[in-house]
This record gives sequence, C-alpha cells and structure tokens, in this order.
Amino acid sequence: MATMFSIHPENPQDRLIQKAVEILADGGIIAYPTDTVYGIGCDIFSKQSIEKIFLLKGKSKKSPLSFICPDLKDIAKYAHVTNPAYRVMRQLLPGPYTFILRGSRLVPKLMITKRKTVGIRIPDNNICLALLHELGHPIVSTSASIKNDIILTDPEEIDIHLGHALDLVIDGGILGLSPSSVVDLTDEPFRVIRHGKGDVSFFE
Repeated sequence: MATMFSIHPENPQDRLIQKAVEILADGGIIAYPTDTVYGIGCDIFSKQSIEKIFLLKGKSKKSPLSFICPDLKDIAKYAHVTNPAYRVMRQLLPGPYTFILRGSRLVPKLMITKRKTVGIRIPDNNICLALLHELGHPIVSTSASIKNDIILTDPEEIDIHLGHALDLVIDGGILGLSPSSVVDLTDEPFRVIRHGKGDVSFFE
C-alpha cells in the first residue's frame, strides 16, 4: 500500500503539495488526479522511475509516455512549437488534450518517439498545476489503469491494484473514465489521433 494524501481539488494544501513534490524529487512514483483520469507519474528527469512506470504499465519503450507542463511558456522549452500550433494550444489549454509536438533536446530520450515527437498536456486541474509549479519541471503522465486498459477512477482502487509500485496516491476525489483527446500538431493539417474528453470539432 502506498502513502495517501487527501488534497483539496480546488484549494490544494501547500504543506501536502510540498510533501508530494519531495517524493517526486526523491525519485518517487505517484498517482495524481488530472482533468480527465488519474495519472501515474514521476519527475521527467528520473530515468530509473520512468523505467519502473514502463514496467508497471507493461508498455514498450517504443511507445513513450506523455508528460504534463504548467503553461505554454514551459511547453516551448520541451517542444518545437510552430505559430499555428501555438494558436491552437492557446485556445484550448489548460484542458483535456494531449498534443503531439517535436521534442527539444531538453526531453530525456526515454520520452521521445522515433519520430522525435513528444506528447504534452496542461491539465485544467489545480492539484496538477500546484505540483508542477512546486517541482519546477514536467511530470510524466500515463493513465492509472490495469490489464486490458481498465481505467481506475477511485484512489482507493488505485492503491489496491497499483499501490505496491507507488510511493504516493493523491486522493483528489472520484474521476471519470474518459482520457484526453490526442491531437498531432507536428504538421498541417493537424490530425486527431484519439477522441477523448476534449472536444475535437475544432480540427474536423
């Protein structure tokens, strides 16, 4: 079983955010709420922790994990953003979207595809944003799910099924089942890769 913090979704308690970030900075793996589903993540610069998440999820390293950033300015550090892509993101973020962009040299190799792309999110969730601002750099993001991609919506369930591999579960309430919409912004016309919670009529 992992440690569990109950953090207020609208007004995250500074003391608990600081403790969660200490765990991340120490190489810990956490479950945390987003504006879509619960995410499993770690500090983007902790290679050992990223490898543990690949094992936990049973994912191939050929399918890199996404990561979350606090704002558009931060995204520009970790990805090459064209003017059209920037205009789209400025309209839709923060929100339930993962955008595929060309990664910059700051992104660890484990997080980049063969096409040199990355998946980046800015969730509309105060807990996420507080963690990111306190940590100072991106957090890895993959859905809290078990076999057959069954998404876990309840932090207690996450602890039961995945707690053995986690250092912390943040309880931010019960969430839904719809993951983010995924949109490829690397080339025009932009392409919808996955229809999720975010409205993608903008691209169709």
